[in-house]
Amino acid sequence: MYSIGLYIYTIGLVLAAIVSKKARKMVEGIAQTYRILKAEIKPEDKVAWFHAASLGEFEQGRPLMERLRKEHPEYKILLTFFSPSGYEVRKNYEGADVVCYLPTDTPGNTHSFLRLAHPEIAVFIKYEFWLNYLTLAHKKGIKLYSVSSIFRPTQYFFKWWGSTKALRQFDHLFVQNELSKQLLNEHGIDCVTVVGDTRLDRVIDIKNAAKDLPIVEKFVGDMPCAIVGSSWGPDEEIYIPYFAQHRDWKLIIAPHVISEVHLKSIDKLLNAQGLTSVKYTDIEAGKADVNSGDVLIVNCFGKLSSIYRYGKVAIVGGGFGVGIHNVPEAAVYGIPVLFGPNNHKFKEAQDLKACGGSFEYTDVESFAAIMDKFIADPAALAKAGESAGKYINGNAGAADKCFNSIFN
Repeated sequence: MYSIGLYIYTIGLVLAAIVSKKARKMVEGIAQTYRILKAEIKPEDKVAWFHAASLGEFEQGRPLMERLRKEHPEYKILLTFFSPSGYEVRKNYEGADVVCYLPTDTPGNTHSFLRLAHPEIAVFIKYEFWLNYLTLAHKKGIKLYSVSSIFRPTQYFFKWWGSTKALRQFDHLFVQNELSKQLLNEHGIDCVTVVGDTRLDRVIDIKNAAKDLPIVEKFVGDMPCAIVGSSWGPDEEIYIPYFAQHRDWKLIIAPHVISEVHLKSIDKLLNAQGLTSVKYTDIEAGKADVNSGDVLIVNCFGKLSSIYRYGKVAIVGGGFGVGIHNVPEAAVYGIPVLFGPNNHKFKEAQDLKACGGSFEYTDVESFAAIMDKFIADPAALAKAGESAGKYINGNAGAADKCFNSIFN
């Protein structure tokens, strides 16, 4: 039934490609996978395969890939993605020798892919558990590892109608918390170690390599600044009116979706509150002065992780829809992080809330209450930021533990 379902999914994906740009990119990308593998991987190559669903999982695997490249250059690194949002951004990633889409998990695809890729080691990141790939790889003697995985009782593996067969194929699972280990142990899976999340190691690396951004520095000046990362419409309707009433704070917005439609919707909200905006790329191109707008909109990629260093508070979007985005990326700078209610599946968010480093808002009133407290009590703001930074640094080290177990 599993394989039949995948064949149906594949047909549906092809049909969706007729009208969906994202589905079309997937179909076209998957069609190139076998050509890429034939051209880039030779029979004598020693291959380590990393698979990430999308961009977030890629960041969790990145510390391992970069250390492998440095310490064991004899490996050719193969990186696969399932989602266009990961592949399109990182298809030219220099830390891997080969980057391509992973074909759907049908029996035919798994045989063709593993024959051409012939990895010695495969690392699946977080939630990637493809039964046919794992089963065949295990039969072929490929060493299989799950990294930064996290499990909950509500997942189908642990339902009466579910199955843990896919999980039993791994040689070892490196999980984020004790609950995950306990669930796996209860189902007879003992090759489990609690190491935490490799993403924390990655955000520390990013912080240490953060660039000075003169445009942002000049825009912020000596004023306190709120940095909004991966902003979505529902968040914007809450925080924009607040900062319109607090002009003694600067506001920088990095939208999750950088499109003309979204940028115009942000400007509409700003204008309704008597605020103006200036676009980062216009300043770069000399088309606008850095101080020509009340709000700086970062309408380009690759800047956000360095921009957080200029903030007193971070607001991470997605909490009213798909789920919050990268909270540790902001918290590593020792600033408190605010986000919407859809955060309960994100371990770092829960841990940061527990230690006082992050805060949940659900509406205009709850957002205002958090910010009002910070503005009225600078000591509370400083303490929250300190808690956020301590959490990130105190829980780092997962990448080293995984790497040493897998590759040394």
